[in-house]
Amino acid sequence: MRRLLRILKRLSLALGFAGTLLLVFSYWTAVSDPVVRNARIAVAGWPPGAPPLRLLLLSDVHVGGPDMPPARLRRIVGQINRLEPDLVLIAGDLVTDKRLATRYYSHDEAVAPLAALRPRLATVAVLGNHDHWRDAAAARRALAQAGIQLLENQAVQLGPVAVGGLGDDFTDRADLPATLAALRALKGPRLILSHSPDPFADPAPDVFLMLAGHTHCGQVALPLIGPLSTGSDHGDRYACGLVREGGRTLVVTAGLGTSGIPLRLGTVPDLWLVEIGP
Repeated sequence: MRRLLRILKRLSLALGFAGTLLLVFSYWTAVSDPVVRNARIAVAGWPPGAPPLRLLLLSDVHVGGPDMPPARLRRIVGQINRLEPDLVLIAGDLVTDKRLATRYYSHDEAVAPLAALRPRLATVAVLGNHDHWRDAAAARRALAQAGIQLLENQAVQLGPVAVGGLGDDFTDRADLPATLAALRALKGPRLILSHSPDPFADPAPDVFLMLAGHTHCGQVALPLIGPLSTGSDHGDRYACGLVREGGRTLVVTAGLGTSGIPLRLGTVPDLWLVEIGP
């Protein structure tokens, strides 16, 4: 009996030590510099003579302690500027409201580092569910002060492309028909920026590309099991990365910050640099 108790005690200590290492590793992953993922997309009907465009997608910044203070976001902005994108597209969720946060920041504090973004053409954003849950009006003011153009079921001409910004689908603010109508009034190939990837399931054959976030690629994805939760009505179908369906392309970023818990396992923070052209 004593020998069995000693074995159980050692096993308990070993499991506790392994659990602590896993927590440390998961937090270290959550605060690591984002991986830059690359994609090249050939676009039918690209305007003759127009050079390719470099689009930088970021999402789910979730500024808040301990994992995403404004200082960390400023470092990431420097990383983005060194990539020299033509357009920066921000797919929402600027703040965090997770219960385990050690500090909450206002939208003004969260957005301020993004004012230093220096794309050649523009920085465009949509709002996410956390922005609406916290204070959408404050998010709009902060983005305007930072010189970032907010699109809510609207579209804008940026260089050779028409960019639509879809309202947040997760909080029932998406109006795809209005966004498509705004896009079709403009010239050039059409793309949509959306917080959630779920609207990609609605066929819009004249939109060659959708860029989204929201899922965090699951944030915690276990071996053999996969993501524990994606926040998507389509499960893993649009959970992460590059998806091609019916001649259209969806890019879903894992985001920069965290939701729920300040940990990542099986996923890493990332940015997407997408080159589009002829």
